[in-house]
Amino acid sequence: MDKHTRDAARPGGRLRCAVAAGAAVALALAGGAASAAPAAAAPKAEVLHWWTSSSESAAVRKFADAYRAAGGAWADTAIAGADQAKAVAINRIVGGNPPTAAQFNTTWQFRDLIEQGSLNNVDDIALRERWDQLMPQPILDVIKVKGHFYAAPVDIHMSTWIWYSKAAFQKAGIAAEPTTPDELFAALDKLKAAGLVGLAHGGQPWQENILFQAMLANIGGKELYLQVLRDRNPKAINSEAFKKVLLAFKRLQSYVDAGSPNRNWNDATAMLISGKAGVQIMGDWAKGEFAAARQTAGKDFGCIAGLGPNVPYLIQGDAFVFPKTRNPDAVRAQKLLATTMLAPKAQQEFNRIKGSLPILSNVDTSGMDLCAQAGMAILKEKTRALGMIEVYLTPDQNGALQDVLTTYWNSRMPVEKAQKGIAAALMD
Repeated sequence: MDKHTRDAARPGGRLRCAVAAGAAVALALAGGAASAAPAAAAPKAEVLHWWTSSSESAAVRKFADAYRAAGGAWADTAIAGADQAKAVAINRIVGGNPPTAAQFNTTWQFRDLIEQGSLNNVDDIALRERWDQLMPQPILDVIKVKGHFYAAPVDIHMSTWIWYSKAAFQKAGIAAEPTTPDELFAALDKLKAAGLVGLAHGGQPWQENILFQAMLANIGGKELYLQVLRDRNPKAINSEAFKKVLLAFKRLQSYVDAGSPNRNWNDATAMLISGKAGVQIMGDWAKGEFAAARQTAGKDFGCIAGLGPNVPYLIQGDAFVFPKTRNPDAVRAQKLLATTMLAPKAQQEFNRIKGSLPILSNVDTSGMDLCAQAGMAILKEKTRALGMIEVYLTPDQNGALQDVLTTYWNSRMPVEKAQKGIAAALMD
Protein backbone atom coordinates (compact mmCIF):
# COMPACT_ATOMS: atom_id res chain seq x y z
CA MET A 1 0.00 0.00 0.00
CA ASP A 2 2.84 -0.12 0.55
CA LYS A 3 0.06 0.66 -1.87
CA HIS A 4 -2.31 2.50 0.41
CA THR A 5 0.07 5.03 1.87
CA ARG A 6 -0.57 8.68 1.24
CA ASP A 7 0.23 9.85 -2.26
CA ALA A 8 3.66 11.44 -1.97
CA ALA A 9 3.33 13.31 -5.24
CA ARG A 10 0.17 15.31 -4.75
CA PRO A 11 -0.85 16.73 -8.10
CA GLY A 12 -0.83 20.49 -8.19
CA GLY A 13 0.17 23.26 -10.51
CA ARG A 14 3.83 22.22 -10.72
CA LEU A 15 2.95 18.64 -11.57
CA ARG A 16 0.46 19.70 -14.23
CA CYS A 17 3.09 21.80 -15.99
CA ALA A 18 5.71 19.09 -15.61
CA VAL A 19 3.45 16.40 -17.02
CA ALA A 20 2.59 18.57 -20.01
CA ALA A 21 6.26 19.22 -20.73
CA GLY A 22 7.24 15.60 -20.09
CA ALA A 23 4.61 14.27 -22.46
CA ALA A 24 6.15 16.20 -25.36
CA VAL A 25 9.60 14.85 -24.55
CA ALA A 26 8.20 11.31 -24.25
CA LEU A 27 6.63 11.54 -27.70
CA ALA A 28 9.94 12.59 -29.25
CA LEU A 29 11.85 9.79 -27.56
CA ALA A 30 9.23 7.19 -28.46
CA GLY A 31 9.35 8.22 -32.10
CA GLY A 32 13.11 7.71 -32.22
CA ALA A 33 12.85 4.28 -30.57
CA ALA A 34 10.24 3.06 -33.02
CA SER A 35 12.54 3.08 -36.03
CA ALA A 36 15.21 1.06 -34.21
CA ALA A 37 12.94 -1.72 -32.90
CA PRO A 38 12.80 -4.92 -34.96
CA ALA A 39 9.35 -5.43 -36.41
CA ALA A 40 9.20 -9.10 -35.45
CA ALA A 41 10.37 -8.63 -31.84
CA ALA A 42 8.14 -9.85 -29.03
CA PRO A 43 6.30 -6.91 -27.47
CA LYS A 44 8.48 -5.98 -24.51
CA ALA A 45 6.70 -4.42 -21.56
CA GLU A 46 8.41 -2.73 -18.64
CA VAL A 47 5.83 -2.93 -15.84
CA LEU A 48 6.39 -0.62 -12.88
CA HIS A 49 4.61 -1.63 -9.66
CA TRP A 50 4.95 -1.71 -5.87
CA TRP A 51 4.02 -5.34 -5.17
CA THR A 52 7.01 -6.46 -3.12
CA SER A 53 5.61 -8.41 -0.14
CA SER A 54 5.78 -12.19 -0.39
CA SER A 55 2.13 -12.64 -1.37
CA GLU A 56 2.14 -9.64 -3.71
CA SER A 57 5.26 -10.85 -5.51
CA ALA A 58 3.73 -14.29 -5.99
CA ALA A 59 0.55 -12.72 -7.35
CA VAL A 60 2.18 -10.42 -9.90
CA ARG A 61 4.18 -13.34 -11.24
CA LYS A 62 0.89 -14.75 -12.51
CA PHE A 63 0.46 -11.68 -14.71
CA ALA A 64 4.03 -11.97 -15.91
CA ASP A 65 3.51 -15.65 -16.76
CA ALA A 66 0.31 -14.85 -18.67
CA TYR A 67 2.02 -12.09 -20.63
CA ARG A 68 4.93 -14.31 -21.59
CA ALA A 69 2.55 -17.12 -22.57
CA ALA A 70 0.82 -14.65 -24.90
CA GLY A 71 4.11 -13.96 -26.67
CA GLY A 72 5.31 -10.91 -24.78
CA ALA A 73 8.53 -10.14 -22.91
CA TRP A 74 7.87 -8.93 -19.36
CA ALA A 75 10.43 -6.64 -17.69
CA ASP A 76 9.67 -6.25 -14.00
CA THR A 77 10.36 -2.96 -12.21
CA ALA A 78 9.28 -3.45 -8.60
CA ILE A 79 9.70 -0.49 -6.25
CA ALA A 80 9.00 -0.91 -2.55
CA GLY A 81 6.38 1.50 -1.26
CA ALA A 82 3.44 2.94 -3.14
CA ASP A 83 4.48 6.54 -2.58
CA GLN A 84 7.91 5.92 -4.02
CA ALA A 85 6.64 3.86 -6.93
CA LYS A 86 4.06 6.47 -7.93
CA ALA A 87 6.61 9.25 -7.64
CA VAL A 88 9.05 7.35 -9.86
CA ALA A 89 6.30 6.64 -12.41
CA ILE A 90 5.26 10.29 -12.58
CA ASN A 91 8.85 11.52 -12.81
CA ARG A 92 9.64 9.11 -15.60
CA ILE A 93 6.54 10.09 -17.54
CA VAL A 94 7.37 13.76 -17.06
CA GLY A 95 11.00 13.16 -18.02
CA GLY A 96 10.21 11.36 -21.26
CA ASN A 97 11.40 7.90 -20.15
CA PRO A 98 8.11 6.21 -19.22
CA PRO A 99 7.61 2.53 -18.46
CA THR A 100 5.19 0.63 -20.68
CA ALA A 101 2.69 0.46 -17.83
CA ALA A 102 2.62 1.86 -14.29
CA GLN A 103 0.56 0.86 -11.29
CA PHE A 104 -1.75 3.28 -9.52
CA ASN A 105 -4.75 2.78 -7.30
CA THR A 106 -8.17 3.17 -8.86
CA THR A 107 -8.57 6.67 -7.47
CA TRP A 108 -7.92 10.25 -8.59
CA GLN A 109 -4.16 9.62 -8.40
CA PHE A 110 -3.68 9.67 -12.19
CA ARG A 111 -6.34 12.23 -13.14
CA ASP A 112 -3.75 14.95 -13.84
CA LEU A 113 -1.95 12.62 -16.24
CA ILE A 114 -5.20 12.12 -18.13
CA GLU A 115 -5.97 15.83 -18.26
CA GLN A 116 -2.51 16.63 -19.60
CA GLY A 117 -2.79 14.04 -22.39
CA SER A 118 0.01 11.89 -21.00
CA LEU A 119 -1.78 8.53 -21.18
CA ASN A 120 -2.94 6.26 -23.98
CA ASN A 121 -6.48 4.94 -23.75
CA VAL A 122 -7.56 1.31 -24.05
CA ASP A 123 -11.04 1.97 -25.43
CA ASP A 124 -10.96 -0.89 -27.92
CA ILE A 125 -10.26 -3.47 -25.22
CA ALA A 126 -12.80 -1.96 -22.82
CA LEU A 127 -15.52 -2.09 -25.45
CA ARG A 128 -14.63 -5.59 -26.58
CA GLU A 129 -14.59 -6.95 -23.03
CA ARG A 130 -17.75 -5.04 -21.97
CA TRP A 131 -16.14 -3.22 -19.05
CA ASP A 132 -19.14 -0.91 -18.77
CA GLN A 133 -21.38 -3.88 -18.01
CA LEU A 134 -19.00 -6.00 -15.95
CA MET A 135 -17.14 -3.58 -13.67
CA PRO A 136 -18.51 -1.88 -10.52
CA GLN A 137 -19.62 1.70 -11.03
CA PRO A 138 -17.21 3.25 -8.47
CA ILE A 139 -14.31 1.78 -10.47
CA LEU A 140 -15.71 2.95 -13.81
CA ASP A 141 -16.16 6.45 -12.40
CA VAL A 142 -12.39 6.64 -11.89
CA ILE A 143 -10.97 5.01 -15.03
CA LYS A 144 -13.43 6.41 -17.59
CA VAL A 145 -13.04 10.12 -18.33
CA LYS A 146 -15.02 11.91 -21.03
CA GLY A 147 -15.97 8.61 -22.61
CA HIS A 148 -12.45 7.14 -22.75
CA PHE A 149 -10.87 4.37 -20.65
CA TYR A 150 -7.44 5.39 -19.39
CA ALA A 151 -6.53 2.51 -17.07
CA ALA A 152 -6.91 -1.24 -16.84
CA PRO A 153 -8.13 -2.17 -13.35
CA VAL A 154 -6.97 -5.62 -12.30
CA ASP A 155 -8.68 -6.25 -8.96
CA ILE A 156 -11.29 -5.14 -6.45
CA HIS A 157 -10.11 -4.52 -2.92
CA MET A 158 -12.40 -3.80 0.01
CA SER A 159 -10.44 -1.72 2.45
CA THR A 160 -12.29 -2.16 5.75
CA TRP A 161 -12.53 -5.89 6.40
CA ILE A 162 -12.43 -6.86 10.07
CA TRP A 163 -10.06 -9.81 10.48
CA TYR A 164 -9.80 -11.83 13.68
CA SER A 165 -7.65 -14.62 15.04
CA LYS A 166 -9.64 -17.71 15.98
CA ALA A 167 -6.95 -18.69 18.51
CA ALA A 168 -7.00 -15.27 20.16
CA PHE A 169 -10.79 -15.23 20.32
CA GLN A 170 -10.76 -18.67 21.93
CA LYS A 171 -8.19 -17.60 24.52
CA ALA A 172 -10.24 -14.51 25.37
CA GLY A 173 -13.45 -16.53 25.67
CA ILE A 174 -15.18 -14.87 22.70
CA ALA A 175 -17.66 -17.45 21.45
CA ALA A 176 -19.44 -15.58 18.69
CA GLU A 177 -18.32 -13.36 15.83
CA PRO A 178 -19.22 -9.68 16.41
CA THR A 179 -22.20 -8.53 14.37
CA THR A 180 -22.59 -4.94 15.64
CA PRO A 181 -20.17 -2.15 16.60
CA ASP A 182 -21.05 -2.65 20.29
CA GLU A 183 -20.20 -6.34 20.01
CA LEU A 184 -16.89 -5.48 18.35
CA PHE A 185 -15.88 -3.20 21.21
CA ALA A 186 -17.00 -5.84 23.72
CA ALA A 187 -14.73 -8.36 21.98
CA LEU A 188 -11.82 -5.90 22.06
CA ASP A 189 -12.38 -5.46 25.80
CA LYS A 190 -12.22 -9.23 26.33
CA LEU A 191 -9.04 -9.54 24.29
CA LYS A 192 -7.40 -6.78 26.29
CA ALA A 193 -8.49 -8.37 29.57
CA ALA A 194 -6.95 -11.67 28.44
CA GLY A 195 -3.55 -9.99 28.05
CA LEU A 196 -3.68 -9.90 24.26
CA VAL A 197 -3.39 -6.96 21.89
CA GLY A 198 -6.95 -6.13 21.00
CA LEU A 199 -6.32 -4.25 17.75
CA ALA A 200 -3.23 -4.96 15.62
CA HIS A 201 -2.52 -1.62 13.99
CA GLY A 202 0.29 0.14 12.22
CA GLY A 203 0.45 3.77 13.30
CA GLN A 204 0.73 5.29 9.84
CA PRO A 205 -1.62 7.94 8.42
CA TRP A 206 -3.04 5.74 5.68
CA GLN A 207 -3.81 2.98 8.19
CA GLU A 208 -5.58 5.42 10.49
CA ASN A 209 -7.51 6.55 7.44
CA ILE A 210 -8.74 2.96 7.05
CA LEU A 211 -9.87 2.78 10.69
CA PHE A 212 -11.76 6.04 10.18
CA GLN A 213 -13.48 4.73 7.06
CA ALA A 214 -14.46 1.55 8.90
CA MET A 215 -16.13 3.50 11.68
CA LEU A 216 -17.81 5.88 9.21
CA ALA A 217 -19.24 2.96 7.21
CA ASN A 218 -20.21 0.73 10.13
CA ILE A 219 -21.52 3.39 12.52
CA GLY A 220 -22.48 6.24 10.18
CA GLY A 221 -23.94 4.13 7.37
CA LYS A 222 -24.23 4.78 3.66
CA GLU A 223 -26.01 8.13 3.81
CA LEU A 224 -23.58 9.78 6.21
CA TYR A 225 -20.61 8.24 4.41
CA LEU A 226 -21.63 9.88 1.14
CA GLN A 227 -22.62 13.17 2.77
CA VAL A 228 -19.18 13.50 4.37
CA LEU A 229 -16.89 12.21 1.62
CA ARG A 230 -18.69 12.62 -1.70
CA ASP A 231 -20.82 15.68 -0.92
CA ARG A 232 -18.45 17.16 1.69
CA ASN A 233 -21.50 18.60 3.42
CA PRO A 234 -20.45 20.90 6.32
CA LYS A 235 -23.72 20.23 8.17
CA ALA A 236 -23.10 16.47 8.06
CA ILE A 237 -19.46 16.86 9.12
CA ASN A 238 -20.44 18.95 12.14
CA SER A 239 -23.39 16.72 13.09
CA GLU A 240 -23.80 14.66 16.25
CA ALA A 241 -23.88 11.52 14.09
CA PHE A 242 -20.42 12.26 12.70
CA LYS A 243 -19.14 13.13 16.17
CA LYS A 244 -20.19 9.62 17.25
CA VAL A 245 -18.13 8.18 14.37
CA LEU A 246 -15.04 10.14 15.40
CA LEU A 247 -15.38 9.14 19.05
CA ALA A 248 -15.55 5.47 18.03
CA PHE A 249 -12.49 5.95 15.82
CA LYS A 250 -10.54 7.45 18.72
CA ARG A 251 -11.77 4.71 21.09
CA LEU A 252 -9.97 2.13 18.93
CA GLN A 253 -6.66 3.63 20.02
CA SER A 254 -7.13 2.23 23.53
CA TYR A 255 -6.74 -1.30 22.12
CA VAL A 256 -3.42 -0.92 20.25
CA ASP A 257 0.00 -1.73 21.68
CA ALA A 258 3.02 0.49 22.29
CA GLY A 259 4.78 -0.87 19.21
CA SER A 260 2.07 0.37 16.86
CA PRO A 261 3.71 3.59 15.52
CA ASN A 262 5.13 3.12 12.01
CA ARG A 263 4.39 -0.62 11.97
CA ASN A 264 3.81 -1.99 8.47
CA TRP A 265 0.39 -3.42 7.73
CA ASN A 266 1.72 -6.92 7.04
CA ASP A 267 3.57 -6.92 10.37
CA ALA A 268 0.25 -6.13 12.04
CA THR A 269 -1.34 -9.04 10.16
CA ALA A 270 1.48 -11.27 11.45
CA MET A 271 0.30 -10.48 14.99
CA LEU A 272 -3.01 -12.15 14.18
CA ILE A 273 -1.28 -15.06 12.46
CA SER A 274 0.78 -15.70 15.61
CA GLY A 275 -2.20 -15.25 17.93
CA LYS A 276 -0.64 -12.26 19.73
CA ALA A 277 -3.48 -9.97 18.66
CA GLY A 278 -7.16 -10.50 18.11
CA VAL A 279 -8.41 -8.05 15.49
CA GLN A 280 -7.09 -6.09 12.53
CA ILE A 281 -9.11 -3.69 10.37
CA MET A 282 -7.43 -3.78 6.99
CA GLY A 283 -8.10 -4.35 3.32
CA ASP A 284 -8.42 -7.80 1.84
CA TRP A 285 -4.82 -7.71 0.65
CA ALA A 286 -4.14 -8.93 4.22
CA LYS A 287 -5.62 -12.26 3.15
CA GLY A 288 -2.54 -12.90 1.05
CA GLU A 289 -0.43 -12.85 4.23
CA PHE A 290 -2.71 -15.41 5.88
CA ALA A 291 -2.42 -17.60 2.79
CA ALA A 292 1.38 -17.28 2.75
CA ALA A 293 1.37 -18.50 6.37
CA ARG A 294 -0.80 -21.46 5.30
CA GLN A 295 -3.75 -20.28 7.36
CA THR A 296 -7.30 -20.96 6.20
CA ALA A 297 -10.30 -18.64 6.33
CA GLY A 298 -12.95 -19.99 8.66
CA LYS A 299 -10.50 -22.30 10.40
CA ASP A 300 -7.58 -20.14 11.54
CA PHE A 301 -9.00 -16.66 11.00
CA GLY A 302 -12.34 -15.00 10.43
CA CYS A 303 -13.38 -12.17 8.16
CA ILE A 304 -16.22 -9.69 8.66
CA ALA A 305 -17.21 -7.46 5.75
CA GLY A 306 -19.53 -5.27 7.81
CA LEU A 307 -21.13 -5.08 11.25
CA GLY A 308 -24.65 -5.32 9.87
CA PRO A 309 -26.47 -6.41 6.70
CA ASN A 310 -26.53 -2.99 5.04
CA VAL A 311 -23.05 -1.68 5.81
CA PRO A 312 -21.42 -0.14 2.70
CA TYR A 313 -18.85 -2.31 0.94
CA LEU A 314 -15.99 0.11 0.29
CA ILE A 315 -14.09 -0.75 -2.85
CA GLN A 316 -11.00 0.43 -4.63
CA GLY A 317 -8.18 -1.55 -6.16
CA ASP A 318 -5.18 -1.47 -8.41
CA ALA A 319 -4.95 -0.40 -12.04
CA PHE A 320 -2.29 0.05 -14.69
CA VAL A 321 -2.04 3.19 -16.78
CA PHE A 322 -0.30 3.31 -20.14
CA PRO A 323 1.93 6.34 -20.77
CA LYS A 324 1.49 8.13 -24.07
CA THR A 325 3.61 6.82 -26.91
CA ARG A 326 3.39 6.55 -30.69
CA ASN A 327 5.88 3.71 -30.83
CA PRO A 328 3.80 0.91 -32.43
CA ASP A 329 5.69 -1.81 -30.55
CA ALA A 330 5.08 -0.07 -27.21
CA VAL A 331 1.40 0.39 -28.03
CA ARG A 332 1.17 -3.27 -29.00
CA ALA A 333 2.75 -4.20 -25.66
CA GLN A 334 0.29 -1.97 -23.77
CA LYS A 335 -2.72 -3.56 -25.45
CA LEU A 336 -1.38 -7.06 -24.88
CA LEU A 337 -0.87 -6.23 -21.20
CA ALA A 338 -4.42 -4.95 -20.80
CA THR A 339 -5.77 -8.03 -22.54
CA THR A 340 -3.77 -10.67 -20.70
CA MET A 341 -4.09 -9.19 -17.19
CA LEU A 342 -7.89 -9.20 -17.51
CA ALA A 343 -8.14 -12.67 -19.05
CA PRO A 344 -10.21 -15.04 -16.84
CA LYS A 345 -7.39 -17.46 -15.93
CA ALA A 346 -4.95 -14.68 -15.04
CA GLN A 347 -7.65 -12.93 -13.01
CA GLN A 348 -8.44 -16.10 -11.08
CA GLU A 349 -4.82 -16.92 -10.31
CA PHE A 350 -3.71 -13.38 -9.48
CA ASN A 351 -6.64 -12.51 -7.22
CA ARG A 352 -6.60 -15.85 -5.42
CA ILE A 353 -3.06 -15.09 -4.22
CA LYS A 354 -3.51 -11.34 -3.82
CA GLY A 355 -6.61 -11.69 -1.64
CA SER A 356 -8.69 -9.45 -3.90
CA LEU A 357 -11.67 -10.09 -6.16
CA PRO A 358 -11.61 -10.27 -9.97
CA ILE A 359 -12.45 -6.96 -11.61
CA LEU A 360 -14.96 -8.48 -14.06
CA SER A 361 -18.16 -9.95 -12.66
CA ASN A 362 -18.24 -12.80 -15.20
CA VAL A 363 -15.04 -14.42 -13.89
CA ASP A 364 -15.70 -17.73 -12.10
CA THR A 365 -14.86 -17.36 -8.39
CA SER A 366 -16.32 -20.65 -7.16
CA GLY A 367 -12.85 -21.91 -6.24
CA MET A 368 -11.97 -18.92 -4.07
CA ASP A 369 -12.10 -18.84 -0.26
CA LEU A 370 -15.14 -18.04 1.88
CA CYS A 371 -14.12 -14.38 2.39
CA ALA A 372 -13.98 -13.87 -1.37
CA GLN A 373 -17.31 -15.64 -1.75
CA ALA A 374 -18.83 -13.29 0.82
CA GLY A 375 -17.43 -10.28 -1.01
CA MET A 376 -18.77 -11.42 -4.38
CA ALA A 377 -22.21 -11.99 -2.87
CA ILE A 378 -22.24 -8.46 -1.46
CA LEU A 379 -21.16 -6.98 -4.80
CA LYS A 380 -24.29 -8.45 -6.36
CA GLU A 381 -26.18 -5.98 -4.14
CA LYS A 382 -25.15 -3.02 -6.27
CA THR A 383 -26.43 -0.44 -3.77
CA ARG A 384 -23.86 -1.53 -1.17
CA ALA A 385 -20.79 -0.90 -3.32
CA LEU A 386 -19.30 2.51 -2.61
CA GLY A 387 -15.87 3.89 -3.40
CA MET A 388 -13.34 4.04 -0.62
CA ILE A 389 -12.24 7.46 0.49
CA GLU A 390 -9.81 8.30 -2.34
CA VAL A 391 -12.45 7.63 -4.98
CA TYR A 392 -14.27 10.77 -3.84
CA LEU A 393 -11.37 12.98 -2.77
CA THR A 394 -8.46 14.46 -4.65
CA PRO A 395 -5.01 13.45 -3.36
CA ASP A 396 -4.68 16.91 -1.81
CA GLN A 397 -8.00 16.59 0.02
CA ASN A 398 -7.18 13.08 1.16
CA GLY A 399 -3.78 14.19 2.42
CA ALA A 400 -5.31 17.08 4.37
CA LEU A 401 -7.91 14.73 5.88
CA GLN A 402 -5.20 12.28 6.90
CA ASP A 403 -3.30 15.08 8.61
CA VAL A 404 -6.33 15.91 10.76
CA LEU A 405 -7.14 12.28 11.54
CA THR A 406 -3.55 11.45 12.52
CA THR A 407 -3.31 14.52 14.76
CA TYR A 408 -6.63 13.62 16.38
CA TRP A 409 -5.49 10.00 16.83
CA ASN A 410 -2.15 10.96 18.41
CA SER A 411 -3.13 13.93 20.56
CA ARG A 412 -5.75 15.23 22.98
CA MET A 413 -7.51 17.17 20.25
CA PRO A 414 -11.20 17.69 21.18
CA VAL A 415 -13.59 15.93 18.87
CA GLU A 416 -15.27 19.22 17.97
CA LYS A 417 -11.95 20.62 16.79
CA ALA A 418 -11.41 17.49 14.70
CA GLN A 419 -14.80 18.04 13.07
CA LYS A 420 -13.90 21.61 12.18
CA GLY A 421 -10.50 20.51 10.88
CA ILE A 422 -12.08 17.84 8.66
CA ALA A 423 -14.60 20.34 7.30
CA ALA A 424 -11.78 22.71 6.40
CA ALA A 425 -9.66 19.93 4.84
CA LEU A 426 -12.46 18.74 2.60
CA MET A 427 -13.46 22.21 1.44
CA ASP A 428 -10.02 22.96 -0.07
